[in-house]
Amino acid sequence: MKLPFFLIAAILTFQNESALAFTHTFGASRRASYLKMNIEKNENAKEIKVGVIGAGRIGLVHLEAITKAPGVTPVIISNPTVSKAEKAAKQFNLPRFTADAMDVIKDPEVDAVWICSPSQYHAEQIKAAAAEGKDIFCEKPIATCLPETVEAINACNEAGVKLMIGLQRRFDENFRRVKGAVERREVGKPIMIKLCSRDPAPPPFQYVKGGGGIFTDMAVHDLDMTRFLAGTDPIEILAIGSCHIDKSILELEGSERFDTAACLVRYPDGVQAMVDVCRQSSYGYDQRAEVLGTMGMIQTDNVYPNTAKIYKNDFTGNADMPYDFFLSRYNEAYVTETIAFCESLVNDSPVPCTGEDGLVALIMAIAADKSAEENRWVSFREIVESVYCENPTECQMIANSDIFPEGFRPKSKPEDLLVPNKQEEKSGGGNIFSKMFS
Repeated sequence: MKLPFFLIAAILTFQNESALAFTHTFGASRRASYLKMNIEKNENAKEIKVGVIGAGRIGLVHLEAITKAPGVTPVIISNPTVSKAEKAAKQFNLPRFTADAMDVIKDPEVDAVWICSPSQYHAEQIKAAAAEGKDIFCEKPIATCLPETVEAINACNEAGVKLMIGLQRRFDENFRRVKGAVERREVGKPIMIKLCSRDPAPPPFQYVKGGGGIFTDMAVHDLDMTRFLAGTDPIEILAIGSCHIDKSILELEGSERFDTAACLVRYPDGVQAMVDVCRQSSYGYDQRAEVLGTMGMIQTDNVYPNTAKIYKNDFTGNADMPYDFFLSRYNEAYVTETIAFCESLVNDSPVPCTGEDGLVALIMAIAADKSAEENRWVSFREIVESVYCENPTECQMIANSDIFPEGFRPKSKPEDLLVPNKQEEKSGGGNIFSKMFS
């Protein structure tokens, strides 16, 4: 029996994080009620069959939310360690499981695919799913390099399928409240935006090695959030990095040798955005946002397992530390983004976080990496101009030392690297991607 949307977030939150404050769950319930209302009013809503690639922690969070969503039914899950897929299928009553992701993608019953596999497989799986005409939800990143990212998005656009990227912080109630305040001018016109992201403990050396560096692997979420909160397009970035926690990573290349970094992003009208990230925080998972405006300021606090406080002669404050794991901190946001994509599938409406959003986030991270390496301001346009596409699904990076291919004309905007989505052209919906870096 399917539950209505207004119960989904509350039930999932209770099951996974039973100590969450009532106010936090209530906010999710109100939002989920809105999604339910949208579906009920759409007489053309259809039943959607979906498959999930990846039975790890993120895959199971998404799968649990999918099983509760009206109009959406999971029918198959894959995982290279097939016992994990079998366990997930039994737990959530899926009829099929497999070790091969292509079995999910090629399943004739599947309308949409959730890609929750390791990052290095995302682009290949997106292209394969698009070729089969499947709509796609993919955890970030789309790909580990810029050319593959453009290719994957264009494969979806040429096939006319939906592509939603999992930038889950956009669905967090705290950040969304700040976004709403900016849009409603509750604190006036924005002057300064600040994002802080500090992990409880550094990851293992093998995780850092080959991970792309602190800007692409970690700060990309915060860079995307500056754009989300600013509501306009960034111009250029200045970034620095250093190592303070795990000295073993100093032998690595580029920004992989940093465990601490800071970025300054310039936006139009003199708006500044500042980001600081660190791979270790002794006091728990530190995730805060702040916007200073001409009429005031709005700021978020960290999220705690409970609201209990201790009052003593030598201490006053929260009884417990903030959440110390990203799945605990953002559990509700993961559920909400899953529900949002389900709504898009059932109602055949635009996705709220596009492939293009993922592309721009990666461009910002690459520019930050280049800035830290070369110790200078880097414009985002400079990164876009380094991409050459022989055709929409065959792209490469052009280095400054390369001889430009015959007929090459650099693109100045990310949207110019992409072809229009055929589904949007047919429906007359147009491209919802903002006009970037003009």
